[in-house]
Amino acid sequence: MKDGLSIALGYLPAAITYGFIAQTTGLTMAETLLMSLLVFAGAAQYMALSLIAAGTGAFEIIFTTFIVNIRHFLMSASLNEKAEPDHPLTKAGYAFGITDEVFAVTSMKEGAVTSSYIYGVFLIGYASWVVHSGLGHAAGALLPETLQQSLAFALYALFIALLAPSLKKYRKVVFLAALAAVLNSIFGLFMAEGWAIILATLIAATVLEMIEPHSKRVSTTDTVKEAEQ
Repeated sequence: MKDGLSIALGYLPAAITYGFIAQTTGLTMAETLLMSLLVFAGAAQYMALSLIAAGTGAFEIIFTTFIVNIRHFLMSASLNEKAEPDHPLTKAGYAFGITDEVFAVTSMKEGAVTSSYIYGVFLIGYASWVVHSGLGHAAGALLPETLQQSLAFALYALFIALLAPSLKKYRKVVFLAALAAVLNSIFGLFMAEGWAIILATLIAATVLEMIEPHSKRVSTTDTVKEAEQ
């Protein structure tokens, strides 16, 4: 729990923001808390809020959550190699709590990690996320209704804030974001918004993964030719 304290503190602003946006999106306090209790995935919960605000159906939200969280397959497989053997149900319990931050802390610990250690790291962060989600919702409810309605842009501002640091570091993220935005705008003309987002995300990511290896091969070939000359 001591090692998980930094995670709990880091979740504080993100959870309050989630709770606040959930309130402005129209979720009740119970729905906001249940999403944090049962989903416990920041990026997926933010994505769900944007789809709920757009009136998207449940299936599209579930499928998008699967795509967003597909990296958890790799994190869980990696941590399983480091974790001490235990009953499958015990592992299933802490697998629920393997967020990016919990994975980073537990995987960096020297030697094998016990189930109790993983639970300790995960539970303090989990408690922080759930409690501060409720506080964020309560804070949003205190605002005048007209102000709540005018703050619908907060969700989009949050996504931009999450995207901006990556745009500065990696050119491929700029291409990915731009291509996904263009495709989403086109698909949105003739299909439901939820499916437009899903299809645009999948196609943009696939195109990027096809182009990047090719560009690396071309760059390597040019380097070899220059060296030979």
